[in-house]
Amino acid sequence: MFAIAIIRYRRPFEDVAPIIDDHRAYLRLMQQQGYLIASGPFSPRHGGALLLHVPDGSPQLLDRIRDDDPFTKTNVAQYEILVWLPNIGLEKLQSLVSTVV
Repeated sequence: MFAIAIIRYRRPFEDVAPIIDDHRAYLRLMQQQGYLIASGPFSPRHGGALLLHVPDGSPQLLDRIRDDDPFTKTNVAQYEILVWLPNIGLEKLQSLVSTVV
C-alpha cells in the first residue's frame, strides 16, 4: 500500500529548525525499514512530503509512522496521510520498494 504524507509546520521555521536533524534521522530509519521511498521539504519551507510504502491492510502502521516522528512528538508539525492508489507508473514505483516490507 502506497501513501503520501503531507507535513505542515505548525510553528515558525525557527522553531522547527532545531528538530530537523532528529526528524531526518527518523526518516532514515523508516527508509532502512523499507517504509520510506522518498522525502523532502517544500519550497518555500512550510513543510514537506513523504512517499511511503507499507504492507497492504496496515493503516495502523501509517499512524505509527506519524506518531513516532519527532516533528509530531514536539508538536511543531502535523501530518495528513493519504492512501494512494497509483496506476500509471506503478511498475516503476514497485521497483523502488524494498523487499523489507
